[in-house]
Amino acid sequence: MSQKPYVAGVGMIPFVKPGASGTYIEMGSQAVRLALKDAGLSYDLVQQAYVGYVYGDSTCGQAALYEVGLSGIPVVNVNNNCSTGSSALFLARQAVQSGAVECALALGFEQMQPGALKSHWDDRPAAMARSVELTNELAGDVAGMPMALHMFGGAGREHMQKYGTQMSTFAAIRAKASRHAANNPLAMFRKVVTTEDVMNDQVIWPGVMTRLMACPPTCGAAAAIICSEAFAKKHGLRTDVVILAQALTTDSPKVFESRSMIEVVGFDMAQRAAKQVYEQAGVDPMDIRVAEMHDCFAHNELLTYESLGFCDVGGAERFILDGDNTYGGQVVTNPSGGLLSKGHPLGATGLAQCYELTHQLRGSAEARQVEGVNLALQHNLGLGGACVVTLYGRG
Repeated sequence: MSQKPYVAGVGMIPFVKPGASGTYIEMGSQAVRLALKDAGLSYDLVQQAYVGYVYGDSTCGQAALYEVGLSGIPVVNVNNNCSTGSSALFLARQAVQSGAVECALALGFEQMQPGALKSHWDDRPAAMARSVELTNELAGDVAGMPMALHMFGGAGREHMQKYGTQMSTFAAIRAKASRHAANNPLAMFRKVVTTEDVMNDQVIWPGVMTRLMACPPTCGAAAAIICSEAFAKKHGLRTDVVILAQALTTDSPKVFESRSMIEVVGFDMAQRAAKQVYEQAGVDPMDIRVAEMHDCFAHNELLTYESLGFCDVGGAERFILDGDNTYGGQVVTNPSGGLLSKGHPLGATGLAQCYELTHQLRGSAEARQVEGVNLALQHNLGLGGACVVTLYGRG
């Protein structure tokens, strides 16, 4: 049995710096209430919930949802690194599309700590040990920096070495993000910066990266209500946004055999997920006019243009310099301002992307609205690894 999965409601709270937020329980329950209000739905009609977070003990999902109601439904806690939020969405969509339930909730939140990402376990093997070892081999000439920066910066440097990409091109991505974020009241950083501002910011990897090219850790939450068409009609819910296709991929042997930092940071995962989605929906990358993608570093946004097929491999710099990644160009990337401007509360990021694209398809994105949107693409990446690509369309 296959049912069309509709996005009936979305909710998101503003992302804020660590230490300035409420608890994950407060943030998570608030995002759920916003999604329920947006949908016009009572919580007791939700049949399953999938809750994503990275930094928290088991059953944090229940703790957040119990503030909304004690309905006794199945609650599944999800942890897939930075793709956690969209992994929760993947499971909710799958439950509805398969006919297992008529209505499912996807929630993502993160109560983060200041500073670089780190493991909280030092008495057992690290989940990313193979990737870390390979990174040290391929980019071992630079030491003493946080691992995420080491990996994505190393991938950006490899692109520069292979294709002649300039550091200023990564800076242009960050400047573009700031222009988009200026129109987003939910973005944490709304100040417009120029390419020159980004280039002149604090250098964290000489010749490769400045501080503004990296997204900040933030706290926040977002949620989505996914339901079938029959459920929507029965309860008077909207059916103007549908998930047309979705894929979740993990690492292939290519990651470790190619000896490429670009592959270490998920290029192949994204490329395979995008191909699956395009084939499922019968569309081409050139059909996409708006996309929310995982710009944890400006370098990864550039790589993602190529992995999603918006331009040829090696052609991202020309794509950017031609203005094809913003309003008036081929595809508007991260109209929300992306992770670079909103911040990146790991468990919430994928559902924040869903929130933005749902409003784009509804035509309710206000000053951020992209004209003529019929399809919207989402890319959410987690190293270690998992990548979720989702295609939304008008219902």
